[in-house]
Amino acid sequence: MNLPEDFQYEKFFEVGAFQVHPNGNLSLCSLADLLQEIAWRHADSQGFGRNLLEQQLMWALSRIEIKVNQFPRWGDSLRIFTGGRGQAGAFAFREFMVWNQQEEVVARAMSSWLLVHIEKKRILKPESVLPSSLFNPQAAPSWQPIKLEATGPELESKLIQVQHSDLDLYNHVNHTSYIRWVENIAADRGLFPTSIAVNYLSECKAGDQVQLTVLGTEFSPFIQGRVEGKLVVEAQLKSE
Repeated sequence: MNLPEDFQYEKFFEVGAFQVHPNGNLSLCSLADLLQEIAWRHADSQGFGRNLLEQQLMWALSRIEIKVNQFPRWGDSLRIFTGGRGQAGAFAFREFMVWNQQEEVVARAMSSWLLVHIEKKRILKPESVLPSSLFNPQAAPSWQPIKLEATGPELESKLIQVQHSDLDLYNHVNHTSYIRWVENIAADRGLFPTSIAVNYLSECKAGDQVQLTVLGTEFSPFIQGRVEGKLVVEAQLKSE
């Protein structure tokens, strides 16, 4: 079956009541959960997913940008597509597209991933495990998640204690947990963004205390997370 825009894998989802804000819109965190799930399913189906654990290898999300045109709502049926979009240096790129029931694009996302040896903490070349037919090592997408550089005055600071429910199967804070923290601190300020860019810079573990600092402007703030002064995550929100 041919998929649109040269995507390589698809999966259908229905938006549940536990995935939405009080206004009925799908949260960015829950959307990120769905993107994470289809990425795993695609990787598992092609032999570069959970089986890599046998070689002490893991995929670490380095950067992601999510842009929402129209927020899905509780009960909506979604068709999500994903596929490899090439490689550049140590990065492998994966794109996502979300359709509603009318086959309208309601969201897109682009992500960059690093292949890491779990024990040695060493970054490896992604082409060592990726099929070139899906992730062309000689090509890279025009849309690549950018490196964020926060600017502007400090607006707020908040301390987050890492909980067990924040962790992934590697015992690190799941990248969607960071998005939940950022989305919550934004909502407390009355901001419900339509796009988010995140740079994941270092791992966090259970028991860590993450200092979240809001910088910049009210409608396009940066949020930095630090553990004992070390920058571990940086995000930028935008609302259109």
